[in-house]
Amino acid sequence: MTTPTTAPLAPGVHTAHIGGLAVRYHVHGQGPVCLAHPGGPGFTWDYLRAPAVEQHLTMVYVEPIGTGGSGRLPGHPHGYTRARYSAALDGLLDHLGCGPVHLLGHSHGGFVAQHYALRHPDRLAGLILYESAPAIGHDHFTEADRNLRARFSGHHDPHSADILDAWTRVPTISDDDAFTTTARRLLPAYLADHPARAAEFDALRKAITGTYISGLDTDLRPEVIDDRDRLGDLTLPVLIVVGAHDFICGPHWANALHTLLPHADLVTLRHSGHFGHLEEPDAFAGAVTAFAHTAAP
Repeated sequence: MTTPTTAPLAPGVHTAHIGGLAVRYHVHGQGPVCLAHPGGPGFTWDYLRAPAVEQHLTMVYVEPIGTGGSGRLPGHPHGYTRARYSAALDGLLDHLGCGPVHLLGHSHGGFVAQHYALRHPDRLAGLILYESAPAIGHDHFTEADRNLRARFSGHHDPHSADILDAWTRVPTISDDDAFTTTARRLLPAYLADHPARAAEFDALRKAITGTYISGLDTDLRPEVIDDRDRLGDLTLPVLIVVGAHDFICGPHWANALHTLLPHADLVTLRHSGHFGHLEEPDAFAGAVTAFAHTAAP
């Protein structure tokens, strides 16, 4: 690991070198430290930025390995397992040199955060699972498909046909351009009320970019994500945040997490889909900052 030329938690853009790979991260705000791991896998970090939270917490937004300005594995786009992401997080905490921190994981980042917390609880003051689930597999994707079709098959949204077509193309994504194009087409599905707020989120939709990550390990096998048997052992304080209208990691999965985790609080954002930090920024910030200050190390 290289010696930083500036303080590792100074506001701005930083790069740590961990396990032979660059890990870029962005520091904004003030207060207790909270690492934020975005979803996808493959999305760039900037969609997750939450200025309202930054008024109360020092947010460290991670660019996961394989995305943005962080390094790529030799077998890219394969090999990006939760174990590899967790190793990068562990090295980043060494680089930051601070005590127990809060870890926020959004969507797939929530799966990474769960994995890390189960293995390194001593390094965390609290865990924030934002649009996560205890496992993904056939049941998870079947429900997501059912929710999506129930919402958009009636064509009440002018983007309905395009959304459903893009959804069917997700399994065929195999490069960065296809990932980005499909993500932009699907964005309306992730918002609670896109028809009413289309103009508000148009810039976000056009700005979305990402990197294709296969979801396969180095042996080209799908990674199994199932923490149901272990979550009950987690003694950390946990905050679960979910949007009431999220079709893919919604209330069903948030309630499942809440049942499994012995020290968890559940906050449902009533007017949000998958992006509550953008759809209800004040409510999201209030929940996260209250939790972080209550669960201070």
